[in-house]
Amino acid sequence: FLISKRLAKAGHKPILLIGGGTALIGDPKPTVEREIVPYEEVEKNTKGLTKQAEEIFGFTVVNNYDWLKDIKIFEYLRDYGKYFNVNTMLAKDIVSRRLEEGITYSEFSYMLLQSIDYLHLYKKYNCRLQVAGSDQWGNITSGVELIRKKEDALVHGLVMPLILDNKGEKMGKSEGNALWLDKERTPAYDLYQYLFNVSDELVIEYLKKLTFMSKEEIEEMEKKHGEKPELRLAQRRLAKEIITDLHGEEEYLLAEEKSQAIFSNKGDSSATKTFEMTSQDINLVDLLLMTKLCPSKSEARRLIEQGGISLNQEKVKDVDHLIKEDKLNDLLIQRGKKEFLRIIVKN
Repeated sequence: FLISKRLAKAGHKPILLIGGGTALIGDPKPTVEREIVPYEEVEKNTKGLTKQAEEIFGFTVVNNYDWLKDIKIFEYLRDYGKYFNVNTMLAKDIVSRRLEEGITYSEFSYMLLQSIDYLHLYKKYNCRLQVAGSDQWGNITSGVELIRKKEDALVHGLVMPLILDNKGEKMGKSEGNALWLDKERTPAYDLYQYLFNVSDELVIEYLKKLTFMSKEEIEEMEKKHGEKPELRLAQRRLAKEIITDLHGEEEYLLAEEKSQAIFSNKGDSSATKTFEMTSQDINLVDLLLMTKLCPSKSEARRLIEQGGISLNQEKVKDVDHLIKEDKLNDLLIQRGKKEFLRIIVKN
């Protein structure tokens, strides 16, 4: 989305491709076979993504299910399959890494389907540049080759480095560390907290990749951040740029105000204690015991059921409430009206 927006600012006309068809197969994962997703779930996700893309970015949105669903098996083999050399496909990085444990034909054929997408977009929209993350390089170059062979035309591919999290892992739904564009999935406050806690080693890189700040602005921010990193000026600016761009300035100001209110304990004289722990998924009851906010499980359950426990100023009354590890760092637990404890995750 961000690269498309940058290209649009430069005068290009992006076409956002939603993979409603290819999602029914799934691109190969590096180590294991991807689970088949039910039709109903794919359709629901496709509608949600289309709505988001149109509302947030305003670009043309197409769904590859619309043309892939009509291809018949002999047409698929004769009109497309004959242009692909199996030896070349086996040499593609994502495929070669799966050969030892095996790869299904469904996953293997994903490359053909994505190549057909590029061909369709070229013929219908005169699309001559396909852009994606660096993990899609093999699929993109296959599409370039298909268009060259079938249409005798020159088209191009552009890939960008993947965005990695603080642990050096790819960010995404499959990895369980996705940040959602939908405010219902990732509220502006949660997004603010995540960005505010981005490591000093990554924050400048994120400013370059995820914002539309100028080179000069980023260099000035890098200088200020290097002088006083404890102020987290770069992280604050990162949160401001991203949330404002996605949801508007009002949502950003509300998220910032809520964060400041929580961690400064406005109107309360008691100091916020801190508790350090390792990153993990943990049940709220167990967390209350670990932090010694409650002396027993029965007391923890009673407090939760009576509304005596809040997480980031929101009451939680579910005794089975599970806190995911990506929500743990900087979590503020409040017991009653005056007892606050902030969770710090150790690297």
